[in-house]
Amino acid sequence: MTVRTPLRTTLAVTTAALALTLSACGSGGRTTGGGSGGGALVWALTQGSESTFRASATEWNKTHPDTKVTYQFFQNDPYKQKLRTAVGAGDGPVLFENWGGGVLKEYVDAGKVADLTPDLDQNPEWKNRVFPTVLKSTTFDGKTYGVPVNGVQPVVLYYNKQLFEKAGVRPPKTWDDLLAAVAKLTARGIDPLAMGGASKWPDLMWLEYLVDRVGGPEVFADIAAGKKGAWSDPAVLKAAQMIRQLVDAGGFAKGFTSVSADTGQAEAQLYTGKAAMILQGSWAFGTMNTGSSKFVSEGHLGWTGFPAVTGGKGDATNVVGNPANFFSVSAQAGAEEKKTAVAYLKDGVYNDTYVDNLLKNGDVPPVKDLDAKLKTADNADWVSYVYHLTRDAKNFQLSWDQALSPELGNELLTRLDQLFLGQLDPRTFCAEMDKAAVK
Repeated sequence: MTVRTPLRTTLAVTTAALALTLSACGSGGRTTGGGSGGGALVWALTQGSESTFRASATEWNKTHPDTKVTYQFFQNDPYKQKLRTAVGAGDGPVLFENWGGGVLKEYVDAGKVADLTPDLDQNPEWKNRVFPTVLKSTTFDGKTYGVPVNGVQPVVLYYNKQLFEKAGVRPPKTWDDLLAAVAKLTARGIDPLAMGGASKWPDLMWLEYLVDRVGGPEVFADIAAGKKGAWSDPAVLKAAQMIRQLVDAGGFAKGFTSVSADTGQAEAQLYTGKAAMILQGSWAFGTMNTGSSKFVSEGHLGWTGFPAVTGGKGDATNVVGNPANFFSVSAQAGAEEKKTAVAYLKDGVYNDTYVDNLLKNGDVPPVKDLDAKLKTADNADWVSYVYHLTRDAKNFQLSWDQALSPELGNELLTRLDQLFLGQLDPRTFCAEMDKAAVK
């Protein structure tokens, strides 16, 4: 199962970490080693989908000896710095893995990324194979600058069925249901919600969903567009107030602000019976399956979508999370290099073998007509749920800390942490974010 990696660009990378990555992965540049000049160098991340990428390159290169793809793999944070430096110097790879959103848009605005719209339009079968909601993360001003290459990562509400039964609680369908469940669980001495608050980014899932449920996706669209005063939209204020309502009701496990989200501690609270629910991305299923396969295999783990808000404008099918990771093509690539890159993206990515390898890894790719494959996959009920959740979503919102600029994303995580801790009230949170947005 692909896990969430930190999404903010880390500009201060230690020399030792960067040197280690370079020595392990190669020196860079666009030289592919294929000998013909028509190959394409690809930069991608270690772990995650690495095994799928490697198998894909082997399969492609066997049948395309004159247009090989050559992968170089990097650890997450050193990769971001190396990519930024290489792209800025005009010495980046032909294809590079990214998360879409604000960071990719910075490269697009600098003229460093090739527009794939003409290629997609000339190949409608390729374009239409992917969920359209996912392509939104790499589409700016009507032009598409990247295509997905691994699995979707929606955020869902997991719950411990045994604790729910003990407290007489059912999966919440509305916000009021959730608050009622919190009251019942606390009355039985059960912590309602686990959360890795020390890592800050799990806080964001609550704000993202509540703003969507209250005001619809248009509210964040205004924020992302830099509209003046967008952070003080009534939907953002209401969402912030609802977060405080949940915290004040004792919704989160004691000490949640000191629990890390990067070590599996929060998920462990669920499968060990210390907390009844956790709002987390689809990668948490793998964490819990690894931590206690018996808990999962015996059917004690449940999952459901984020509750609706009565009277809210947002569609209850809307999801937030990471639509996928993407491959983009350098605008500085030569004509033959780009031709190879586009051909590989069209025919080498998301073909049958590629999809099978993703599913083996627990990744659910955002491509159409996968129902038959999913029925025979491991944990078929889970992967089918994730697939249909994302396929049927009216809107799939990329995590805000990635959709925004790195600077504003960091500011958001800091201010939101203060909101959860009670150091900022909802109105001050909105006002501080409006100030940060105009810096």
